[in-house]
Parts: sequence; C-alpha cells; structure tokens
Amino acid sequence: MAGIQRFENIDAWKVARELTRHVYAICRKSPFSKDHGLRDQIQRAAISIMANIAEGFDGGSSREFVRYLGYAVRSATEVQSHLYVALDQGYVDQEEFKKLYEVTIRVKSLISGFVRYLRSKRRTLHVAR
Repeated sequence: MAGIQRFENIDAWKVARELTRHVYAICRKSPFSKDHGLRDQIQRAAISIMANIAEGFDGGSSREFVRYLGYAVRSATEVQSHLYVALDQGYVDQEEFKKLYEVTIRVKSLISGFVRYLRSKRRTLHVAR
C-alpha cells in the first residue's frame, strides 16, 4: 500500500470522521443530550469506526487490517441501529435520520471496497511509522 502513508489518508476513515462529527452534533441537541445511555452508545459506535480503521492500518498485515475493518463495519451497523432509536424517540427528524443513515451506508461501502482490495492483494502492508 505504497500510496497510503497515514490512516488519515484513507477515504473510509475520512467519511467515518464526518459521520462522527454529525453524530456529536445531533447528540448536543436536547432532548437527545439528556438521554445519556443512547447518546454515549451512538457516540462510542461512531468513534469505534474511526478507531478500528486507524488501528487496523497499523496492524502490519492485510489480514489484520481486514479484521479491524470488519469491526468498523459492525460499528457502522450499530450506529444505524441507534439512529432508529433516535428517530423513534423524536431526537432526530426523518431528514436528519436519512442524512446520517446515508453517511453510514457510504462508510460501509468504502470499507467493503477496501476489504475487497486488500483480500485481492494478499500482501503485507508497508506502514510508514
């Protein structure tokens, strides 16, 4: 992966960061901000997407990276599930829900494409440290 020197250059990580910013923004609004359980869960899940992409990048092999990217996809699915709770509780409206849900779909798609690439290459990552 000579083209990617830092995890910050990975498109999926960039979109996960965008998602996390949006999640934090909706969580600051009342009454969402007062639902500590859901707020903390959705924020942790969003953060987990970014963290797993970054951690996997530094894993040293494609196989290890793929494993962490799988965790990131599952965290994105968790965000999607929490968004339904937020919608059902009236913490987000249909428009906010749709916007955030679409970003989770985008990040999952980018991660899945990256996984396919890594599996096709079956080579060790050369990570700049």
